[in-house]
Order: sequence, then structure tokens, then C-alpha cells
Amino acid sequence: TKPFAFSELLARIEALLRRGQGGPAPEVRLRLADLEMDILARTVTRARRRIDLTAREFKLLEFLLRRAGQVVTRTMLLEGVWDLHFDPQTNVIDVHLSRLRQAVDKGFDKPLIHTVRGAGYTLRAD
Repeated sequence: TKPFAFSELLARIEALLRRGQGGPAPEVRLRLADLEMDILARTVTRARRRIDLTAREFKLLEFLLRRAGQVVTRTMLLEGVWDLHFDPQTNVIDVHLSRLRQAVDKGFDKPLIHTVRGAGYTLRAD
């Protein structure tokens, strides 16, 4: 809010850009077994069959794919997918995971989305 020199603003922006280049670029294609997600094209396929997802389901699946093999808690899902900090006992997670399971696992012999009783959920190919 205070007046500042343009050169100072430019120097700060350049410093931020330099700091941002140090990390690895995020993956744009995620894969687990026969499930593939293309982040840029916003497409999901399983065994070469296209799966249509809502924006929220897509974000939920991306969150799980980036943590494949790890147990993801309800709180992690609420904060990472919904960006909310409220009661983890809400059924919003159950509803969306049920829909995601229908889309991703229905019609396939091996489910990828698993419930870890008392802990959360995991995405893994057994």
C-alpha cells in the first residue's frame, strides 16, 4: 500500500521467479495400473476406456493418484480437494468417493480405490 520504486517491484518479482524454478515440474500425466489421467487435457481412461468425471471427481482422483499407495485421511481430502476446514465426519466425502468408485472401478475385476478402515482411503493396484 506504500509507494515504491518500480525497480524494487521488478527485483522482487525476479527473485520470486528464481525461487519458483528450483522445484521439479508437476506431473501432467498420472498413471496407476491401467488408469491414466492427463491433467492438461482433463481426461481419464482405464483400460483405454474414457471415463467422464465432474470437476470435483477429477480433482479428487488427481489428489489420490498423486498419493497412490499412501493412506489419505478424510481431513487431508477436505483440505486438499475442497479447501475446507470443517467436520471430517461430513458425508460429502462418502458421496463423492462413491461416485468416483462407480466411474473408475465399476466393470473392472480389480478395484483401485480402497477404504482403509478407521484411517481413510488409498488408491492402489493389488
